[in-house]
Amino acid sequence: MFGPKSITWRIHTETFGWPAVLRSFQLQALHPRTIRGIAQNCLLDDPEVAYARLRRQLDFVTVRTFGSREQAGRAGERVRRVHARLIALDPDTGTLFRLDEQENLRWAHSAEVSSFLEIARLSGVPLTPAEQDAYVAEQRRCADLVGLRDAPEDVAELDACLESTRPFLAVTDEAREAVRRSVGPALSLRLAVLTPPLALGSLPAAGALAFATLPAWARSMYGSYALPAWIRPLYGLAGLPGRYGADATATAAEVACRALRAAATAMPGRLVAPEIRAARGLMRPAVEAPADVAA
Repeated sequence: MFGPKSITWRIHTETFGWPAVLRSFQLQALHPRTIRGIAQNCLLDDPEVAYARLRRQLDFVTVRTFGSREQAGRAGERVRRVHARLIALDPDTGTLFRLDEQENLRWAHSAEVSSFLEIARLSGVPLTPAEQDAYVAEQRRCADLVGLRDAPEDVAELDACLESTRPFLAVTDEAREAVRRSVGPALSLRLAVLTPPLALGSLPAAGALAFATLPAWARSMYGSYALPAWIRPLYGLAGLPGRYGADATATAAEVACRALRAAATAMPGRLVAPEIRAARGLMRPAVEAPADVAA
């Protein structure tokens, strides 16, 4: 789908996936139809089901990023097949809607692409404006996999999509619960036993970091009531007024993201995911070759 000269590989080999996926989910949850469609078709109050859904999303990102075209195509077909048979009720209008409506797909795609791009930016991945545009353009291939038409082509279009959707966003009960669980996930005994210790310990931290990297307007919409009490002071939601709290949050998030990137870079090869290790090996010989981000 992409390859060693792509901006997609550069971003996805230098940043951790969990914060980006969780940030994407927290941002997606602000769209009432999107989160209701998820909540009505997935038992998010069940820790194992909620974790499995996020795990599938991260796996889907991994396959379409590093897998072959055939693997990505099969994964996309499975997603389209599932979405095509799911419907949900909009209690505001009393109407049923399909989860694969273009509006829902476009919002989910835009939230995800902007999340990975923002996490990369905060992590210190060196990206020129042209390279950021290239990443958004490359991600149109992922949009095709789930049946989305007219996905954003560059950062300006991506920002415009997010901005034009803001009047329709709201903090529903489902959104509030989704964010609360992503920051302070409840774990069943079975999940606690089966989840690797490193991943288990990182889930609340990744959710908290994801929330800190949300746009200030999104954090403001959620407010402090969406968060567990232990984490509220970290975001300027208690103690620092107005923009001072927002500035403190942004600074803390950037420091944490840069630390994570440094840790990922220094991590021994045996601890790196095999697909990322393989991608890095292919990227090294391509460094001196002329970059063709559209290839």
